[in-house]
Amino acid sequence: METATAADTYKTKVTAAFNGAAAAYDRLGVEFFTPMGRRLVELAAPGPGERVLDIGCGLGATLLPAADLIGPGGSALGIDIADAMIEEAGREAERQGITNVELRVMDGEHPDLPARSFDLALGSYSVIFLPDARAALARYADLLADGGRIAFTSPVFTRDTFPFLPPLFTPLIPFELLQYLPESWHPEQLHRQLHSWLEDPRDLTAALEKAGFTEVEITDEPVLMTAESGEAWVNWSHTQGMRLLWQHLPEEESAALRERLITALDALRADGGPVLIEVPVRYVTATVAR
Repeated sequence: METATAADTYKTKVTAAFNGAAAAYDRLGVEFFTPMGRRLVELAAPGPGERVLDIGCGLGATLLPAADLIGPGGSALGIDIADAMIEEAGREAERQGITNVELRVMDGEHPDLPARSFDLALGSYSVIFLPDARAALARYADLLADGGRIAFTSPVFTRDTFPFLPPLFTPLIPFELLQYLPESWHPEQLHRQLHSWLEDPRDLTAALEKAGFTEVEITDEPVLMTAESGEAWVNWSHTQGMRLLWQHLPEEESAALRERLITALDALRADGGPVLIEVPVRYVTATVAR
């Protein structure tokens, strides 16, 4: 667990990164969060009239499909620590004509919400990155009504691959570049914070049971990421978690990495078609144990 000061610094950096990226987030010719969010909603299976909470909702890749399924008799609340993300999600809900959605700026680690006020909590690539995610899971168990469910996604972590990215990126991004990241994102810290309970399904199940859940189901499936080109992927990566790396790289290292990635990704294209990358994703569902 990080100290309060370290956790606050981490959240400040993440908030600033995603506020800066909100206008272009997931909109630069790359498909990943949208198909992953839809699949998570399929597995979570929200029903008509249910009350749904989406933790770290971003632009609504999970929130909006869930809101559509629960219908006008249900309610969907999306929370995100980045106020610019909340503003953009509101515009996207309006564009899609979805009216049963509420959006609030909120720290997902410490949700200020009434106990037992939701039937389903969702978190796609969000819950697991909270500084003390295991403690936060217990708070979400408290927010769920009896028989309520949680469903979230995670990367499939392995110790021999570059954190958060598909395996093909491991030889393309030198690990020494991570020295430029804030300390919270160094590999050894990520291993302590994430791999320690997410890498082995048994550890993940134990963490959820300790947090107050039962009937844990873990499914690893690939999501097909598509990018119009190598350049499109690199530009898109500036709007995601990798933005933190780009922001801290010196100019020379940044330019070299950009060229290396574009060249390697364009080599995957067939006849000028898109870049196709299978991304291993872990889908987790569980039911509150009461």
